[in-house]
Amino acid sequence: MFEKLILNSKIGLFLAFRQIKRSSWWTTGLIVFVMVLTFLNLVVVSGILVGLIEGSISAWHKQYTGDIIISSLANKDYIENSPNIVNLLKNIPDINQVSVRFNKGVILEANYQTKKTSDKSNTASAQLIGINPDKENQLTGLAGHVTEGSYLNSSDYDQVLIGNFLLKQYVPVDNPGFSALENVGVGTKIRIILGDVIKEVTVKGILKSKVDNVSMGLFMIDSEVKNLIGRNDGNATQIAINLKQNTDPLKIKSTLILAGVNKSAKVQTYVDAQPKFLKDIIATFAMLGNALSSIGLVVAAITIFIVIFINAITRRKFIGILKGIGINGQAIEIAYIFQSMFYAILGSSIGLLIVYLGLVPLFLAHPINFPFSDGILVAPFLETLIRVGLLVFATLIAGYIPARMIVRKNTLDSILGRN
Repeated sequence: MFEKLILNSKIGLFLAFRQIKRSSWWTTGLIVFVMVLTFLNLVVVSGILVGLIEGSISAWHKQYTGDIIISSLANKDYIENSPNIVNLLKNIPDINQVSVRFNKGVILEANYQTKKTSDKSNTASAQLIGINPDKENQLTGLAGHVTEGSYLNSSDYDQVLIGNFLLKQYVPVDNPGFSALENVGVGTKIRIILGDVIKEVTVKGILKSKVDNVSMGLFMIDSEVKNLIGRNDGNATQIAINLKQNTDPLKIKSTLILAGVNKSAKVQTYVDAQPKFLKDIIATFAMLGNALSSIGLVVAAITIFIVIFINAITRRKFIGILKGIGINGQAIEIAYIFQSMFYAILGSSIGLLIVYLGLVPLFLAHPINFPFSDGILVAPFLETLIRVGLLVFATLIAGYIPARMIVRKNTLDSILGRN
């Protein structure tokens, strides 16, 4: 039985090779083109949907959290023993950069100099973030997000960087629950109000980012923020950490936990710090992409079915002659299976080259500019290979069924063309 199957497979492979060789190049090219489009539909649609959110997560990682972020516990306003933790970080060789931040919710007020008694205050709520400008820029590249004005330096004691979402001209939203400052730009003086403490500062630069913590933040040098909030003990709100290349964040997280850092602070990798709603959206978009891709898979299977069926019908007489001279029907069926596999494998191979040599690098270099994310194409190689397998399997079944239908016809009826 097994030897018979091997023999029929060899004959089927020979017949498939002869048929593909003698077929029209236009027809072959068109079928392969359909396979390529189907493969791209399987990979690219879901890849872009997932990449839309992956772009947000990547920006969050690079522009704010770093590889690891240490933050205050839920019941604390700051990280206790922050100076000791910073000294510990300096002695861990796999840590590359550290940025210490001092955060506090404040109220911003603009146009107070020209406001009349009857006028509504021009205010907005913001998160004041005290930073060391050089260290923060090394870790997150914050200077690269200054679209107007210039970046902070260590002597800018009365100047700030303001996120564009805090300014009316960048977010013209007419909503009673949303407040933004009007008529504020580079060089404008604004007030920072924290309880009874009021400090007048000048806007030195405007930040534009798709990370909310940046686009809705007010950045100021750390020494001034510490004075403003009365924090002279050096205890920070956040400590962002970048690791040396190829260092596992989980390894460093474990090291910090073993050192007892988790007793006074929350230690998270950038994956841990991802908002849950982003993870839920990724799962939803992946499901949606798979559903849309399945439609393409069905279309490809139907296309192959029609092509093989028409091919078998037109070669019905030839199939009858093959059976008449002793060629086993199974060998003929296998020939059409090999033919279908050829189309699927060739189309998928071309699709793989397009995806990994063309589209993935292209999207990385030129992300899709969504309002809240720089969308990339996410195409994990293992998942892509699974999709290739699905495409080949679907076309194999689609090629076998019509071949089986024709081969089962009576040999004499096939030769004479009778129904």
